[in-house]
Parts: sequence; structure tokens; C-alpha cells
Amino acid sequence: MQQKMKSTTKEKVMKTYQEIRTINVNENTEKKGKFTYLSWAWAVDQLLQLDPAATWEYKDPVYFAETLMVFCSVTAFGKTMTAQLPVMNMNKAIPNPDAFQVNTAMQRCLAKAIALHGLGLYIYAGEDIPDEEEVDLTGQADLWVKAINTAKDIDELKTIYGNAYHQLSKDKSAVAKISAAKDAQKAKLGA
Repeated sequence: MQQKMKSTTKEKVMKTYQEIRTINVNENTEKKGKFTYLSWAWAVDQLLQLDPAATWEYKDPVYFAETLMVFCSVTAFGKTMTAQLPVMNMNKAIPNPDAFQVNTAMQRCLAKAIALHGLGLYIYAGEDIPDEEEVDLTGQADLWVKAINTAKDIDELKTIYGNAYHQLSKDKSAVAKISAAKDAQKAKLGA
């Protein structure tokens, strides 16, 4: 009997992960340079709506020469996930970081640990892959603009835009094109 309960709990967690990973977080991100950041406050809010018993804990930071690595563990849906993040600016570790820089890294690490449960995990896809050459996706962007212009309601618009953004995120001009189309269609829909 106890083994069956474990299996049921595991199935629930996996189902929850499968649901959470499909949530479109694009409207709650911010671009800084070539990097996309998920709002930690929004991520915490969403997490607590999905699992009111969720908790998080910051571990002791670790020094590497003059730089610092922070750690955050998030327990949600019966599972603890830990993320680590250097105190950095524009993807480069900061020597001798001050309290504000450490706090910023801690909040980013919290968002990343939440993402390990599925919420916005796709944002981090490829962050460990070296930079690629720039790509031109304007042709694909034109197709997505047509799809965006056919959205009948705000939910359909969010879905189409999320899919388009995910496919075109490596081309800033393509993203700008679909963002303008999304804003225009949003205005037409009165949202």
C-alpha cells in the first residue's frame, strides 16, 4: 500500500511538472543585452499559486578566488531543486561583489531554482552553449505575424506569440517584428 502511494505522488509531481513547463512566461521577462531574465517576484507569485506550501532557502555562498557563487533550493510539489549562480554582470563574474550585487544574484538564483520545477525553464535552454552566429529569421517572422493577426482572443494571442517568441528568440529584429504585431493585435482585441 505504501509503495502505491509513492507511485501516485510521483505521478502527481510529474503531471504537475508537465503542466508547469507549458506556462508561457514571456510577458514576465526582461531583456538585458542578449540575456532574458524572468521576474523573480512573478515567479514566486506563480509558484505559490501552484503550490502554497512551497518554500525556498539560500545556502551559504562559496568564494572562487575573488568571485562568489550563490545557491538557492526550492521545495515544491514534494521535490527540492537547487540552483547555483555566480554573482555576475552581463554573464561575467564580478570580483569582490557588494551586498546589492549579491542580493541581485540571490533573487536571480531563486527564479532559476523555481524554473527547475518547470516554470520558465525554457528561458535557460542554451545558456550553457557557446554563442552562435547571428541568424536571419525575418521570413519566419512574417509567417508568425500573419498568425498573430488572426488571433481571435487574448489567450490565443498569448499562445501564438509565445510559440513565435520561442522559435525566433535568436533574431532580435524578428522578435521586434512579432512584438509589434502582438501589441497591435492586443489593441484590436481591446486588451
